[in-house]
Amino acid sequence: MTTSDKNDPPPPAIPAATVVIYRHGQSGGPAEILMVERSHTMRFAGGAAVFPGGRIDPADRELAAKIGGDLDPDDAAGRVAAIRETLEETGLAIGIIGAISAIEAAEARVMLADHAALAPVLEKFGWTLALDQLVPFARWWPRHHLARVFDTRFYLADLGTGAVELEVDATENHHLFWASAQGALDLADEGNIQVIFPTRRNLERLAQFDDFESCRAHAEATPLRTVTPWIEERDGQQWLTIPDDLGYPKTCEPMDSISRG
Repeated sequence: MTTSDKNDPPPPAIPAATVVIYRHGQSGGPAEILMVERSHTMRFAGGAAVFPGGRIDPADRELAAKIGGDLDPDDAAGRVAAIRETLEETGLAIGIIGAISAIEAAEARVMLADHAALAPVLEKFGWTLALDQLVPFARWWPRHHLARVFDTRFYLADLGTGAVELEVDATENHHLFWASAQGALDLADEGNIQVIFPTRRNLERLAQFDDFESCRAHAEATPLRTVTPWIEERDGQQWLTIPDDLGYPKTCEPMDSISRG
């Protein structure tokens, strides 16, 4: 991986969005979050456990321009993309207002796969989007110069209930699971899942809080600046590093221990 100097601007990137979806923990334990394991054939983060999400498409921007209100257009498009990708990848409807049964959600998912756009799905089922249900949490724009660099917006969303039936899309992803943020970190440390650098840092940040509301309060009180990691050399060892004032409890990791996407 080649990198730029810390003060260089990040390279061109593909806009993307992802969402950390909360549900109540089991037996009164910490809240759980939804993660998907990407197919090993994927060029980016193949085999890694990530939050649902994907690139922001032109259709997402078109819909966001109509309903985004006072939101920044890029932020609104990111929220639309996060909602669309979650439905596409997991069958879960978040940020949507309207009567949604399991059957309707499944039908909407099939229609979304056919149209590759959320607007016709909303029109068919009489649904509207509640973009304010997604809370901005972070934005990551790596500095490396690999073929595919993503400028990714991270959001939080609260599902509440734990009684949800989900099914992975079996194309980009091959498995999904619920776990607390600390539980996901434990799975990674035990070698049961693979997490890339941004996912690990965000899981560590999420693990500081036991529920959605406390994490939301933290997100709203923390400056939202783009995280662009850089490499530092310390005692002859290279460390991948992020700023220390953006809410992350751990801000660096040795390069030789990092799982690369």
